[in-house]
Formats: sequence, C-alpha cells, structure tokens
Amino acid sequence: MKSTLKPLTQRPAWKALTAHHKKIKGLHLKQLFAADSKRGERMTLEAAGLFLDYSKNRITNETLKLLFKLAAESGLKARIKAMFNGEKINITENRAVLHVALRAPKNARILVDGGNVVPEVHAVLNKMEAFSKRVRSGAWKGHTGRRIKNIVNIGIGGSDLGPVMAYEALKHYSDRSLTFRFVSNVDGIDFVEATHDLNPAETLFIVSSKTFTTLETMTNAGSARDWLLKGLGRNPKAVVKHFVAVSTSAEKVSAFGIDTANMFGFWDWVGGRYSMDSAIGLSTMLAIGPKNYRAMLAGFHELDEHFHTTPFAQNLPVLMGLLSVWNTDFFGAETVAVLPYEQYLKRFPAYLQQLTMESNGKHVTLAGKKVNYQTSPVYWGEPGTNGQHSFYQLIHQGTRLIPCDFIAFGQALTKLGRQHDILMANVFAQAEALAFGKTAEEVRVEGTNGALVPHRVFEGNRPSNVILARRLTPEVLGKLVALYEHIVFTQGTIWNVNSFDQWGVELGKALAQRIVPELESKATPKLKHDSSTNNLIRHYRKLKITS
Repeated sequence: MKSTLKPLTQRPAWKALTAHHKKIKGLHLKQLFAADSKRGERMTLEAAGLFLDYSKNRITNETLKLLFKLAAESGLKARIKAMFNGEKINITENRAVLHVALRAPKNARILVDGGNVVPEVHAVLNKMEAFSKRVRSGAWKGHTGRRIKNIVNIGIGGSDLGPVMAYEALKHYSDRSLTFRFVSNVDGIDFVEATHDLNPAETLFIVSSKTFTTLETMTNAGSARDWLLKGLGRNPKAVVKHFVAVSTSAEKVSAFGIDTANMFGFWDWVGGRYSMDSAIGLSTMLAIGPKNYRAMLAGFHELDEHFHTTPFAQNLPVLMGLLSVWNTDFFGAETVAVLPYEQYLKRFPAYLQQLTMESNGKHVTLAGKKVNYQTSPVYWGEPGTNGQHSFYQLIHQGTRLIPCDFIAFGQALTKLGRQHDILMANVFAQAEALAFGKTAEEVRVEGTNGALVPHRVFEGNRPSNVILARRLTPEVLGKLVALYEHIVFTQGTIWNVNSFDQWGVELGKALAQRIVPELESKATPKLKHDSSTNNLIRHYRKLKITS
C-alpha cells in the first residue's frame, strides 16, 4: 500500500495542532474543569463493554476536532480498511496483517492472495480444542502412562509474553489441577527454576517457534529434551508423548522428535506480538479451557468490529491513539505508564511493552525517509497499589510528564471484605491528584511549616485516562488486548511507520550468533570486533576457566 500522503509535519492538521498547542499549553486542568462543569461527564466514551474517561487530558474541543482531522489527513480510514481486507500493508516483508482473522467468526470471509483464510484459522482452533480436551481430561498420557499434570511453554517474545500474560490474567478461570510454567530466557536459570520441582513423566512441553530455529527457544527446547530423557530412561520415543510444537516447519519439528500430527500451525500474516490468539495461545486454552478461550476470541472480535466500523469521534482505540500522539509529539511525553488496578493483570504492562515499542519504535517512514518527530513512547507500569509506594513519586512530583492509563474493574473476582472499594478509591484518587494537584496555598492552609511548603506542593496538570469494565473475564481481556493493538495501529498510521516489522531486533541476534563460537572455542579465537567487545570476550573467557 504505497503512501501518497504529505509528510506528517506538512499536513494542515499537524500545522494547526502546532499553533493550537502554543495557545493552550499553559492551561491547567483546573481551569478546563472550572470552565466546563460537565467536562467529566462529557469527555467519556463507552463501547464494547469498556468505559473510558479521557477528560483529564490537556485537551479542548478544538484539540479533538484537529486530532480527528489529522486522522483523516493521515488516511486512517483507508488503512483500517486495507488491513481488514487482507492487503499487504506490511510493505517491508510484503505481508498482510491479519491478526483480526484469528478471532473472526467461522462464517467470515477474509482474503489473502485470493484465498479465504478463515477456514484455516478455525481448523487450527478445532485441532487445539481437541488436543486441549484430551490433556485436560487425562486422556492424553505421558510415555509411562501417567497423566499430564505440568505444562511448560517454551518460546520468546510474542511466543512467551502473550501466553504468560494471558495465563496470569485469567488464572481465576484456570484448571488448578494443572501446573503451568513459562520458559523464555536463554539464561539456564529460567529453565532450571521452571522444572526443578516437576516430574518428567507428568510434564508436557509446548515449543513455540515459527521457523523452529529461534536461538533462545531451540536452546531451551534442547535442554528440555535432555531433562526429559534423563528422567525417563533415555528412551527417545518418550519425546513424542511429552512435546508438541507450534511452528510452520514440519521438517524441523520432525527432526527434533515431535510427531507432526502434534504440530499446530500459524501464518506469516501473524506477527509474533499479535499472535497470542493463534496456536501460540495453546497453553492459554489448556489452562482456561476451550469455552473460555473462545469467549476471549469473541471479546477480541467485538473490539475489532468497533474499531473497523465506528466513526472516529466514538472510536475507543482511535481516540486513545490520537491522544497519545498529542501527548508524545506536542507535550513531549517520553513514556506512558499503564497501571492496572487488578493483580491478575500484573504482566499486562510487560506484554504491552513488546506490542507498542516493537511495533512503533521506528526511525523511518513507510517510504524509508527519516522521521523528524517522535514515534513510540516507552510503555511501562506495575499493578496498583504497589506502584503507589514505588514510582508514583516521580509521576506526581518529578520533572517529566508521564501520561497514565489506569485500568480497573467494577467487580472483584475475589471478594475480600472492603478491599475492592479501597482499591478503587485509590484509582480515582490517583487520577484526581495527578490532574489537580495541590497548591502552596492549600498546603499552608493545612498548617504546614513554611520551609516544608514547596516539598508538599503538587503541580498537577498531568494527563491520564481511566478505563473501566465490569469485571475481568476472558472476553474483557480480549477486548483490552485488541484495544491496545488498535491504538498501536492508529499511532503507526499517524506517524507513517510500519508497525508490523521488527528489523531492530535482528542486528544484535546476528552478532550474537557470530560471538557464540568465539566464546566456546577451546583455541584462542582471532577477534575482529571493536576494542571494547574484543576485550570483553577475552575477559569472559578468563572468567570461564577461573576456579
């Protein structure tokens, strides 16, 4: 999809936003709320079971008007249509971008190269369901005839972050008779700690690698095979009953010892960070069961349809994506804090780190021209209220502007006295404090000693969104993930970057492959790196042999 758009900073709406920002940048949220008693009710949006309060952003009606105009000038509507139509919008890899097909209903029709991919998607889903039912019921037996009780997912990047996030988020719905572990780091400690208390006879490994060549994943898979065979009498036939694969390379899967009948495929139009609802989600289905898994897919699809069909002014991901562009490119915000007030979502910020920064951490446009504006901010966060006793100090009184997304729920999954009301009170209090702060005069009125007054002043005027849903269900998790996927899409369209490649991860991986034999060589290798890298390699080799 070749772009004929003007460069971003030359678009009329961008120029108008630049002038508009100069006029309103000095306005405080206190002034904006004082001037509009209904602002907190008016600047809200509810769709697909999610409620968004965006009133605490430093915006006016004119800001929104110009942001929606920018979206139109950036071709957002056409690009959304192109994605859903299966056009190859990932131009650097000549691929369609169709994670939305992974959750499409079976009667949908989505074409790639003239073929409808939806039947293939549902064939894999049905295969996953049949396998999950066998494992969960105990019909699938290990090599010694014992029931599988432990599931270890081996992957990295999207093959790990999605499954582990979903498992933690939906643990309330999981089968507690099964133990789930996740191995990603090539650091051997990760594998050792994940398996140290497991019985090989009761353990199933899911190895997730599209090509079955990913260095970290296949190194860990090799260690898993060694661990299994050591525990089961060195019989190579045991691998068949204790390993399954999520991959597209039947040849390499078979060579590893896995029966290709137990290989679950996916497609090159699914990027790793968008793949948690493909066969990469096999561990999720094993944990929560096929019914809950399909409910999660339904949640994804409902938000997809909202994004696809809803006018920009009522479109949740479009609005949030535009607000993030406003904060990043006009107010100079360098990070976004995602703060779920739900302990089950403790891995959600880590999941979003890959989704957002691997997607939009780009320095050139779709046309290969260097950008002259900021692209992806740094996403980070922790669950509330833990973060309040950690980094909130910087958010409230530090020198950096850090927009926040608060995520919370009306109903607790685990009711325990007053605790959910206290949790929710903190959500609302933090958003209020960030917006309105506390003046020196208010501090003095409280009786604070004069010398301490500056230390207890809160400037406020710090933007935030609050996202509320009724409760954390598989369906709602699907909606939240899809929400941020489409926020990323909106951002990437405005910034005119390819949100669906990740060349930035390649250089370090290639260099590592070159360095590995230099570290392992018994003979002193001839090093041809820079002086720092050469010296580090030599020093490491000395440390290796030091008793």
